[in-house]
Parts: sequence; structure tokens; C-alpha cells
Amino acid sequence: MKKFTIILAVTLITGCVNNQATPVTSSAATSQVDQSWSAAVGAFLAQGVRVTNQDRDAGMLQGISKGVGVSAYILTSREGSIRVKFENTSGTTNSDPGLIRRITRSYNSRMGY
Repeated sequence: MKKFTIILAVTLITGCVNNQATPVTSSAATSQVDQSWSAAVGAFLAQGVRVTNQDRDAGMLQGISKGVGVSAYILTSREGSIRVKFENTSGTTNSDPGLIRRITRSYNSRMGY
């Protein structure tokens, strides 16, 4: 009985120790990408950008507003972190110089930043 108690105690103690980092599951990473994608699309629409091209699998969204072409890129690192990049791609920014800044603010608001 004493031996059983010792084995049980050792098993319980070692069973509680976990020094390994928990990896991001693919469903969690997919959920984060989906959230970022939805926020980027919403930011475009909220700022009057008409979506002209989108490739969800490639993480690329393109649109136009007042003659200014803009793009959003949703990039996933090997570690699973997600980065979103907005940029002017065509036209003159003089017609709407604050567009990218407003899209970025709108995106951040949707993401809770």
C-alpha cells in the first residue's frame, strides 16, 4: 500500500509539469486569418474602397477609391503570427492622401487594437 501511494504521488506530481510551449493549432491560426481577412475587407468598405480583386487563399485584397488603387496583404509567418500590410498601388495619392491611414485605423478598430 505504501509503495502504491508513493507511485501515485510521483505520477500526480510529474503529470502536472508541462514545460513545452503549446503550439498554435491550425484551426486557431485559420480563425486568426479569417478575422484579419474580415477586418481588412470591412476596413476597405468602411473607407469607401470598392473591392476589385480578392484572393482569400493568397491573402491579397485590392480595391480602388477616388482613382487610388490600394492593396491589403495578409501574411502568415512560419511561427503562425499574422501581419497585415496596406499600401497604395496605383493612381495619385493627392486625391485622398489619408486613405491608407484611415484604412489602417479602421482595420485596427475592427481587430480591437
